[in-house]
Amino acid sequence: MSRPKIFIYIQDKPLLQQLSDLPQLHQCERIFATENWLEALQQAAADLVLLQATAVTTTELQQLTSNPLLLQRQWLFFSDGMPDPKLDRLIHNGAGYHFRPPLDNKLLTEVLEDFLADYAQQQQTALNVPCVTNSELDQFGLLVGSSRVMRMLYRTLRKVATSEAQVFIMGESGTGKELVANTLHLASHRNQGPFVAINCGALSPELVDSELFGHSKGAFTGAVKDHKGVFEQAEGGTLFLDEVTEMPLAHQVKLLRVLENREYRPVGSQQLKQADVRIIAATNRDPQQAITAELFREDLYFRLAQFPLQVPPLRAREQDICGLAKHFLAYRNAAENTKVAIADSALAKIAAYAWPGNVRELKHTIERAYILADDLVLPQHIQLPEADTSATQHLATNIENIPTGIPLEELTRAAIEATLAENNGNRKATAEQLGISIKTLYNKLGKYQ
Repeated sequence: MSRPKIFIYIQDKPLLQQLSDLPQLHQCERIFATENWLEALQQAAADLVLLQATAVTTTELQQLTSNPLLLQRQWLFFSDGMPDPKLDRLIHNGAGYHFRPPLDNKLLTEVLEDFLADYAQQQQTALNVPCVTNSELDQFGLLVGSSRVMRMLYRTLRKVATSEAQVFIMGESGTGKELVANTLHLASHRNQGPFVAINCGALSPELVDSELFGHSKGAFTGAVKDHKGVFEQAEGGTLFLDEVTEMPLAHQVKLLRVLENREYRPVGSQQLKQADVRIIAATNRDPQQAITAELFREDLYFRLAQFPLQVPPLRAREQDICGLAKHFLAYRNAAENTKVAIADSALAKIAAYAWPGNVRELKHTIERAYILADDLVLPQHIQLPEADTSATQHLATNIENIPTGIPLEELTRAAIEATLAENNGNRKATAEQLGISIKTLYNKLGKYQ
């Protein structure tokens, strides 16, 4: 394994001696510069630069600021503590660390040790880790996945897409319900028409009628021109009503009337218009619970749900989790013309997490990791929220001291979460320890999250 290269331009002899005594520097290939340091740095393939800021000119600092390739390296600046706006600008742009006198050897040692650890891990894992340039997953329409549950979903979508049945999509936030709706549109006979999506939960109660059915000029204050509602915008195509259970009950009645007679009237107009659209609705709620809570009309549900469709959460697509991580990374590499790889240890961390935010959360996590990584995504780049297991661990550590009167479901949750934490997120090992099936574990975790 190669040693990291450190470029050193320090003219102050006591400082140079102090740095030279650090054992971390002896683990590196050191390149010392005495003159024309900027030109020498441009020729050197250095991984870390130690620079005495007071030994460089203002012009050299300006040249350094304007050279983004040089600033991609890790920098340690050493100054006399006097204000220096150009140096401050470099640090603010993320160039590295700025050490002022008196030099803190402990902090400097920690920084160097972190650098060496990162370098060693990247060197070791990069030897056998190829750049992620392509997706390994199957695709149907706008959906990606090769797991059994996704293949079943594809088959269902192919069959229902060619009908005119109104589809009601159910699934947790982040599972891709709008992608499912758009895929249905693309595979339908209406694919030459528009696909119009509207979030019913984001509509202002005062403007729901206008957004759905449109309005005529002068219909109300602020209506300075005619406006086409989404029913008219989607004419001949597909209208996707997302989070339909969040629509106010009074407007649910009007929507039901349109679905029954296929007619609607723009606000302020006497003209009836025909609704030649296919309706696809979606919700992240349990519709039966929404009906029981009197948030959603049962007759509207039956009208919309000619074909109910459940989108699986990511935790039920176990074979797809790492594949999707590579898929998103491949697209980032293609978009940015980069060659970032991902370590097996990072994939293991991804596979062990429950992903309560589903595919959306995984996508955002990979995008953050891509930004944080250099050429290789490592476990520390996969930033996940830490579960608060203090209460559950307290219950699990001493079962004899569990107080009476605790509901059984709370004890079950405590046992599951504590065992999962003890196994570092390994769901298979957790299920075996608890004596339950992996499917039961998934169902329990889904309920808790």
